[in-house]
Amino acid sequence: MGVIKKAFGSTKPKDIVVDLMTFDRLLTKPVIHIIYWAGLALVALGLFAVVGGTVGIAMREEMPWGIFLAVPFLIGGLLFLVAALLLWRSFCEFYVAIFRIADDLRALRAVTEGAKPVVAEPAANPVFTAPVEAPAAETVEGDVLENPFFVGKKAD
Repeated sequence: MGVIKKAFGSTKPKDIVVDLMTFDRLLTKPVIHIIYWAGLALVALGLFAVVGGTVGIAMREEMPWGIFLAVPFLIGGLLFLVAALLLWRSFCEFYVAIFRIADDLRALRAVTEGAKPVVAEPAANPVFTAPVEAPAAETVEGDVLENPFFVGKKAD
């Protein structure tokens, strides 16, 4: 199966344009693999940079001090690259998980729309009654802890 057919589901230009314009089909799932490998290539370039920097430091300084300076640079650079690799992998996995959730929601929506929807029957003629307020003369100072919504007035 070709990459275009896998990404768009069809090789017809009309279907591809419709998919691109309507967001009915998510293209990130097949594209994320290319993005992941491009990120790995950048990490590999970083590895070459760390090794090259280590060799450069070791050659620039005098022999015992050059190695003493180059070894921490190498260890720090490799630790940084391992951390970058793990973060890049988790970043890409996060996007794959989000788009799988979107696919699952699309499938759930298709299942629920295919079934007969459950419609609740409305209540017959709902009646609204306004709350009755107590007269001002009978209102006394209330305890806020008993009723926090109490709006009372001092008794005269």
